[in-house]
Amino acid sequence: MCRLVFVPSSQFLSTEDEKKRYDLHQNSPDSADYRRFLGRLFTPLQQRLAMGSSGLDFGSGPEPVLSRMFEEAGHSMRIFDQYYEHAPAALDRQYDFITASEVVEHLREPRKELDRLWACLKCGGWLGIMTKFAAETAAFPRWYYKNDLTHVCFFSREAFLWLAAAWNADLTIPEDDVVLIQKGEDKICAGDDKPRTCRL
Repeated sequence: MCRLVFVPSSQFLSTEDEKKRYDLHQNSPDSADYRRFLGRLFTPLQQRLAMGSSGLDFGSGPEPVLSRMFEEAGHSMRIFDQYYEHAPAALDRQYDFITASEVVEHLREPRKELDRLWACLKCGGWLGIMTKFAAETAAFPRWYYKNDLTHVCFFSREAFLWLAAAWNADLTIPEDDVVLIQKGEDKICAGDDKPRTCRL
């Protein structure tokens, strides 16, 4: 059982109202606190990358600070964001790693979007995700994270374990709310350009 919790589409915000909410975010590249927050994903992923790896920051937001941190560490980066950097060509190539920090909780079609990201990973590549793990059932009504109306999809640890199994991938959870999934270098991946897909 994947234990994915989601909001019905009838309760989604309009795209206009959703963007207004995102426009309120103030995540400065000069903020040490924000960089420290992103470091929860940056550090364990960076430790697993070869120097000069190519990456995609998916859902980068108006200030792509995480992308900048990886560039400062010597990696080449592209960014994609539905509202602030809508560059479809960035999703037509493959990368050594992809980051999605505070993104998956906004996905209205998680299966479609995560399949697309998985297809953009090279064999042996890493998908790094940071999101609040879904609260247990008894605590969910009081959980603050669900109160943001742009948050429509909540992943539990079990959901990520299920997803990794569906992709036949290796899963690492270096700390709460951070997930690293590595694309295996098996016969299918190494000998076939067609990406595997999950069933989320």
